[in-house]
Amino acid sequence: MGSRERSAPLVRHRRVGNSTGTDDQVRVPPTWDPGLVGLYRERYLAYVRLAYLLTGRRMVAEELTQEAFVATHRAWARVESPGAYVRAAVVNRCRSWMRRQRVERVHEPPPPEPAELEADELWDALGRLDHRRRTAIVLRFYEDLPDDEIAEVLGCRPATVRTLVHRALKDLRKEISR
Repeated sequence: MGSRERSAPLVRHRRVGNSTGTDDQVRVPPTWDPGLVGLYRERYLAYVRLAYLLTGRRMVAEELTQEAFVATHRAWARVESPGAYVRAAVVNRCRSWMRRQRVERVHEPPPPEPAELEADELWDALGRLDHRRRTAIVLRFYEDLPDDEIAEVLGCRPATVRTLVHRALKDLRKEISR
């Protein structure tokens, strides 16, 4: 069984209000058959391993195995061989998952064209500005914020923001003209 023992699937009770708005009625879910609970405890990890070998993803394998046990619970009255039924349900869910992955890959948008790597003079010049001036320039021209909001971010007055932007633009012109 391994060092990690799994318990039976959790089923939560759901409260249903009556016409008076009180929560005195409780809908009790059907109980799980002890044979299915025993199979879950004995074979859960083996079915997860099977699903993992088919999908290559642990979380997906666990989810698909849980779904297979829930489906088995729903069809319990018709199940003749529970172990084989759950195994088939796991394999079928893995097959469906892989088919869905294939379809998603086919319909995936093509990757963007690789950008040409060129020296970006403006980026280099921005990198040479001090932090406050660079922040003022980016907030003004990239984020398109007014002076009041930039002042709030920088913790200064709007007049100071105008001065920072003016001096930063002056420094950028010098850097780019070199």
